[in-house]
Amino acid sequence: MITGSQIERWLREDLGHHDVTNQVPGETSGRLVATEPGVAAGFDAGTAVFEYLGVDVVERAEEGTVVESGDTILSVDGSATQILRGERLAVNLVGHASGIATKTRGVVDDVRRAVGDDGTAPPPRVAATRKTTPGLRGLEKRAVVAGGGDTHRLDLSHMVMVKDNHVAEMGLEGAITHFTDRSSFATKIEVEVEAVDDAVRAADVGADVVLLDNMDPGSVRRAVDELETAGHAGVLTEASGGITEETVADYATTGVDVISMGSLTHSAPSLDLSFRTGE
Repeated sequence: MITGSQIERWLREDLGHHDVTNQVPGETSGRLVATEPGVAAGFDAGTAVFEYLGVDVVERAEEGTVVESGDTILSVDGSATQILRGERLAVNLVGHASGIATKTRGVVDDVRRAVGDDGTAPPPRVAATRKTTPGLRGLEKRAVVAGGGDTHRLDLSHMVMVKDNHVAEMGLEGAITHFTDRSSFATKIEVEVEAVDDAVRAADVGADVVLLDNMDPGSVRRAVDELETAGHAGVLTEASGGITEETVADYATTGVDVISMGSLTHSAPSLDLSFRTGE
């Protein structure tokens, strides 16, 4: 949810103390136009900015819409001053979100192509991580969904993740037991491992999800197979760490349930957009 206080902070940063640039009389219309192909997202934020300024949003594209260069994706009517005050902020937010959605859709499509569409093996989910921009996590996670991806955990309260630092302090079994004893029955425990043998050890102690960190595709495949052989076929598996758009197809065919990539949010280029008034 985009709050009024959040929008105020964004506008204060952009407008400063005395905005003369946008003191334009009268009423006008404006439209946000894609200047390159992509997947559109971020309209909740863009709409919220204009509505906060008293500008009417006449039309907007659906989240996840595939757009071509020249497509209008949002249009507004209202005070020229207020439209111009909001346009750069709306362009930045929608462009950033659309870039994430576009990158996510590309990865999701790559994974589906690698697995095939014969129905014998469902494709792994493509998930984001917590590598998000402070203050923009909601926008970025929703953009991942618009691109066909999975949000993963939204914050630390959604799932316990036992990481290498926990294991260094308490040992693998000790760390899993420690957090299991302190968690609700409704909270999943995910355990990060870097060796195939540790995947089975984590499942033996009660991990709900095993994160196969920084493993090559062959090691991921072996870990998935060994978990099944050990009777842990119901444990979810996630591959993460160093996976790129160039290598994701190799991981898609390992049998893993989830592929997570921090680059979906921290390295996606913004989709190029233009805001035009009076047309």
